[in-house]
Amino acid sequence: ELAPSSFRPPLHPPSRGSIHLLLYSLILFPSPHPQHQSPLLHLPPVSNTTAPLPPIASADILAVRRPVELLFNCSWRSVSARAMLRPRVRSYVTVSMVVLLLLPSRPTEGHQGLETATEFTNEWVVRLEGGREAAQVLAQEMGYILLGQERPWLGQRGRRSRSRRLAGSRPIDISIGSVLFGVLGFPDTYRMVKNDHPPVHKRAHSYLSERLALDARVLWAEQQFIKQRTKRGIVPPIDSSIRREKRWDLSVPSRTNSYLFNDELWDEEWYLQDTRTRPDLPKLDLHVLPVYEQGITGRGVRVCVLDDGVEFRHEDLQHNYDPEISYDVNDDDDDPTPRYDEAQTNAHGTRCAGEIAMAANNHKCGVGVAYNARVRLLDGFVNDRVEGTALGYAYDKVDIYSASWGPNDDGKTVEGPGTLALEAIERGVKEGRGGKGAIFVWASGNGGSRGDNCDCDGYIGSIYTLSVGSASQQGQFPWYGERCAATMATTYSSGAYSDQMIATTDLKNTCTIKHTGTSASAPLAAGIIALALEVNPGLTWRDVQHLVTWTSEYAPLSDNLGWQRNAAGLWVNTRFGFGLMNAFGLVNAAANWTTVPPKAVCVVHSEPLDNTTLVHGVISTIQFHTADCDVNYLEHVEIVVNVQYTFRGALEMQLTSASDSDNDGGDADFVLSDHQSDSEQSEVSDSESTDEDGTIVQLLSARSLDTSSSGFVDWKFMSVLTWAENPQGIWTLLIEDQVGLPTFQGQLGKFTLHLHGSKEMPAYLSQGPRKYNEDYNRVHKKNERSFMTLCIDVVEEKREGKDRLLMWQLLPLETWKISTIYDWKDIIGIPVALRRQDNRLRYT
Repeated sequence: ELAPSSFRPPLHPPSRGSIHLLLYSLILFPSPHPQHQSPLLHLPPVSNTTAPLPPIASADILAVRRPVELLFNCSWRSVSARAMLRPRVRSYVTVSMVVLLLLPSRPTEGHQGLETATEFTNEWVVRLEGGREAAQVLAQEMGYILLGQERPWLGQRGRRSRSRRLAGSRPIDISIGSVLFGVLGFPDTYRMVKNDHPPVHKRAHSYLSERLALDARVLWAEQQFIKQRTKRGIVPPIDSSIRREKRWDLSVPSRTNSYLFNDELWDEEWYLQDTRTRPDLPKLDLHVLPVYEQGITGRGVRVCVLDDGVEFRHEDLQHNYDPEISYDVNDDDDDPTPRYDEAQTNAHGTRCAGEIAMAANNHKCGVGVAYNARVRLLDGFVNDRVEGTALGYAYDKVDIYSASWGPNDDGKTVEGPGTLALEAIERGVKEGRGGKGAIFVWASGNGGSRGDNCDCDGYIGSIYTLSVGSASQQGQFPWYGERCAATMATTYSSGAYSDQMIATTDLKNTCTIKHTGTSASAPLAAGIIALALEVNPGLTWRDVQHLVTWTSEYAPLSDNLGWQRNAAGLWVNTRFGFGLMNAFGLVNAAANWTTVPPKAVCVVHSEPLDNTTLVHGVISTIQFHTADCDVNYLEHVEIVVNVQYTFRGALEMQLTSASDSDNDGGDADFVLSDHQSDSEQSEVSDSESTDEDGTIVQLLSARSLDTSSSGFVDWKFMSVLTWAENPQGIWTLLIEDQVGLPTFQGQLGKFTLHLHGSKEMPAYLSQGPRKYNEDYNRVHKKNERSFMTLCIDVVEEKREGKDRLLMWQLLPLETWKISTIYDWKDIIGIPVALRRQDNRLRYT
């Protein structure tokens, strides 16, 4: 409304801080006469109140349509516009413009890491029309140095740059004499460096981004900043010994399959083989050996491991290392060797690669899940350009991407892929593998002990990624695990201290049996998928996800809370997705698989809200009517959410899939399926259940460490737990703050439901409901367990300097095996009941 239609921006909106500054300057110094108000802003008369302006939503920012360009045109370029402005008003606008141009501000639109960014580099990524010559002219006109798109070091393995000057996390100093580079894999996209600007600044220089985006030749421009990325595993020192006890220290002779492989750690790979010493002990493995017996080893499949480097000269990796598709994005060379330091902090990539591709029968370390697959790596720090380049490099040659990292698992971060990273993922899915789509496997995260929820991770919440969680050696949910509706499947990893970990390669040509976390789970899943692709290279990315949902097993993990059958008869759990991956079942199903029908998408906007105010303790209900939807068989469900709230971490969201009734859910007990009474608990459900009104899915749980007031701006919450259901009917989203302070409040914005699936029935569903083997890898029997109750009287919790007294009681919501001593880590993550001072049950 502030700018004519001819000034529509290409992409990049001005920052919220810039708009606030402009509005404040015009409001604080108004003309005393209404007729002297600036024609630029049709504001109502200003009162004497000092109330602050409300936050501006991202949609409002887009509607502004570049007041900066409008000011340039009206205040300086247009004589007629100058004549329209009274001198006093014109002076206010001029002062506002000068301050706006000189003061750096922090852009806050979206959830791409800007909220917590503290290091902004002097590099801009610019997409424009006209080719390299146009980019060079633009750079010269605006005082930038252009880094082109050539790759002069191609084929010159081992040559390293003299500094990490081109890393997204480090300053770029052209005076060093760096070779010029562009953004690999992104046509018409260039890197421009403002060398007379601070190499690193704690705030964004939005005015430079806005000035670039104003140019008619520019499609969009973004300043690069350092993204905080967490490796989803714990890296202890290199092992001095590779031996340890087996799972059961019994005198019965071992029945392991040592005769198959001569690798020194093969007997330690308990998750790949049956290591039981007695036939009556639980069978805990991923059923990989029956696949090997069929001669299937992942031959010909290329797996990309995106991580902090790989020791590709390692004796157990060099045979399967693939130099043709390998590249070090940070140093812009073909050598992904990790940086060595005393603490061995960069062993993560080498360990993840070994899980997939350790060579077999070479007397070294262990055996990779797909030990004839090929791997490639990336090294070092990341920004959006580095991530996008790594995810998009050689996308036409890579079959599977395995990523064991992501945004901080600190319980307070909400972040998704940046512009280039998202573009690379979408391009890989749509164009990779000859149009069948690359497979992106992602570790679900290690923030469980901090109350994190992986649906706040945009990489996990993407429909294009296959999120993998962890289970311990005992088939239990680990203390570090995160719960979310986007998790699709589970493999094994570390658990309590007494549980075995994962065996793999390590730095300096050594081996380890201490790889941990969901970092260890994702590569195992990638290896299993590689076995399936060898059998059937024609599988699409959607076929792979359907196979995982149809062949994963819930029985090995059934003693954990949270299991429910969705309306299509599939067992699902926010801890484990569809269950433990079964390599033998997946590969056999893949061999005779019929490609799923074409994809369909149904977009439904929410019904108008009677009340858009969100207050503590009151359930807000949002409904979606999907009667005319073209999707009959669901895959992914996305809800685009816009919510502003005082304390983001206090919010919880619960989605109920389609029902045939007109129930509005207004008086429903929010998340009360967590408990049945104070003394009994359902064995198969906690935060989600299936009832006559549809499948109930917990999209977001409270995160006490997330103190942000930014809320959610166009954030996509994604769920796979209603897979294969018919979405026709009424969907209900409940939002409530049950754990915050009575003074907390906010506003509800737009909500949009995206239903992904197919109109026609996938062939495998014509076989009828999934039939589960209830005794598959069963660990315990139900009658061997009893309840244990712990009580904590008072907990004093400090948040932002204010003391809060809460009454907590641990109800018997978790089941425990009789006569078992539990480590303290075993009780992390169990459900807790919160009681107020009046002893009324408020939240579980």
